[in-house]
Amino acid sequence: MLAENDSLTETDEALLERFQRGAFDYFLRWVNLENGLAADTSRDKSPSSIAVVGFALSCYPVAVERGWMTRQAAADRTLATLDLLWNGLQSPDPDATGYKGFYYHFIDMTQGRRVWTCELSLVDTALLLAGVLVAATYFAGSDEKERTIRARADALYRRADWRWAMGGRSTLRQGWKPESGFLHYGWEGYNEATILYVLALASPDYAVPEDGYSAWTKTYQWENIYGYDVLYGGPLFMHQYSHAWIDFAGIRDDFMREKNCDYAENSRRATLIHREYARRNPRSFAGYGKDFWGLTANDGPGGASVMIDGRERNFFDYSARGVPYGPDDGTVAPWAALASLPFAPREAISALRHFCKCYPDSVLENMLPSSVNPTLAGQAGYGPQGWVSEGFYGLDQGLVVMMIENYRSGLIWDLMKRNPYIRAGLQRAGFRGGWLAQEAFGS
Repeated sequence: MLAENDSLTETDEALLERFQRGAFDYFLRWVNLENGLAADTSRDKSPSSIAVVGFALSCYPVAVERGWMTRQAAADRTLATLDLLWNGLQSPDPDATGYKGFYYHFIDMTQGRRVWTCELSLVDTALLLAGVLVAATYFAGSDEKERTIRARADALYRRADWRWAMGGRSTLRQGWKPESGFLHYGWEGYNEATILYVLALASPDYAVPEDGYSAWTKTYQWENIYGYDVLYGGPLFMHQYSHAWIDFAGIRDDFMREKNCDYAENSRRATLIHREYARRNPRSFAGYGKDFWGLTANDGPGGASVMIDGRERNFFDYSARGVPYGPDDGTVAPWAALASLPFAPREAISALRHFCKCYPDSVLENMLPSSVNPTLAGQAGYGPQGWVSEGFYGLDQGLVVMMIENYRSGLIWDLMKRNPYIRAGLQRAGFRGGWLAQEAFGS
């Protein structure tokens, strides 16, 4: 184990290698090898999250290229996962794996059946299918196993009925339950759903109309925050998830052409706004500063009010925390700062070094916790570093692996640039320029 100050003397490359490998180890420890399902968290009896499965499928090619896993082992895991997804019960029954080509947000780790009466989740299915398409593009070999991966992945993507998922509305719904039908809300304002629309627009059999995407962008909020013109999305993950698969630098849709910007630059500005918010620290939380920032959807200390230094503080459970309008209870996600690496590398690496120096007991086996809250330090039941989330979340670790890799080599971005569905979906959404203007290489 590294000494406390080693993070200050390591090169940037060594530091990133260490934490990228540590994050990937999540998928070596909390995956059912028989069916490829990845656990939502490392906590005991956690079900699988289909979004985490999508991250796992995307991380296996990284592991192969980095020498952490053989290609054979990665292909075996990938095919086991695709088989479970393909063979899982697709039915309106309440204990199915999915319906209409979509999947329930949480499924049990052994049989892959719905748990917790959760919703059939469109965006989590999109994150899953993005991973499926990474696998289809990466495993381009001529042997039977890699051919089977490609065929199975293509069938899984083509099965999703995106038109049904509109629920008779002009935009995609967020989810569906067999007990009550479609959820009574859709997508409004900028968020992580860009990848959802890209996949829905490219479907060979069930593509949604192009005006569904433009109807969504009409709900965007363009604001000026701390001197930055930015497309607003409070939690940091909204500026990261779609970017884990798609390189938005230099490509623009109608909205961004009007603003003379692109979504990658927008994520850079959002990252700097998060950092500036923490530096200003308007709510006077402990620890906040230029190297301790990153509010996002993450675990929290729990619903409680605590009197600290004569001031009542309210704390939340798992919540989508955001900047600058909140909610904010002093809970910061160190992984979210690191996942901003492609947009603001100097600031992200500085935040990582700061966290390693100031919160060394929260770094276990080179994995960053979901979240920490130093404001609770010294309160009854909390240690000197405050509250620290228990265990690890697969979404956090998967995003760290992918964003570090996109910064280091561009591997995931390059794979998706070659995928015809991603290119077609972006073009149908109105994206032009940049790499989209070039002929797909390696296709």
